[in-house]
Amino acid sequence: MLIDSHVNLHAPQFDEDRDAVIARAREAGVQLMVNISDRLSNFDKVRALADQPDIWCTVGTHPHEAKEDPDLTPESLIRLAADPRVVGIGECGLDFHYDLSPRDVQAQVFRAHVVAARETGLPLVVHTREADDVMGQILEEEYARGPFRLLMHCYTSGADLARRAAAMGAWFSVSGIATFKAAEDVREVIREMPGDRIIVETDCPYLAPVPHRGRRNEPAYIGHVLAKLAEVRGWSLDEADARTTDAFFNLFDRIPRP
Repeated sequence: MLIDSHVNLHAPQFDEDRDAVIARAREAGVQLMVNISDRLSNFDKVRALADQPDIWCTVGTHPHEAKEDPDLTPESLIRLAADPRVVGIGECGLDFHYDLSPRDVQAQVFRAHVVAARETGLPLVVHTREADDVMGQILEEEYARGPFRLLMHCYTSGADLARRAAAMGAWFSVSGIATFKAAEDVREVIREMPGDRIIVETDCPYLAPVPHRGRRNEPAYIGHVLAKLAEVRGWSLDEADARTTDAFFNLFDRIPRP
């Protein structure tokens, strides 16, 4: 069952042909998509797409946008997450590569998301870039306060953080980066991920997999990511499909399995 666990279909890159993009995904066999919230001020656009039966959504604020709502409260996320089409909290986390929001604000806003995930029981969709030590510290501190489920989305960080997150029961999602020629370090970490907690994503419109690299990404390309995951892990394509499908529904358990 082809599932794209992380799409940004509300992004302006799709404004000219959004319906056609979604139609191409369905034609390619994609049966479910999760549209990811980048900031609360955009949530109406994110949620509007989830009125379609095969599209669900999350609620949250990306670390790039944390400065927009530095006083974000868990309660505001929890209220929006009561919508039955909302299946996760995030995308949230830390990005010390671009530093588009102050690091202390990123951390504060991230912790609000953790509380919301803990309170709602919905999975936390985590973005982390060049912040391994601080990310590991925050996750471990918050997990000690009470467990929550988490997804390390589009994971390209180091093996040490992956081990720390896995010890907390984290899921991991693999993106088109795994197909990039120079990404052997990413593939090495993928080989060590817990085999029952790996899912796949496009993160479209970004990170198009080979052979589409350099173009706008679409959910129709998720099959290339799944095929690379199968190759890296030494699984058959059918096994990769079955494993990632099971892992997806175990994580996003608000979505009924067909």
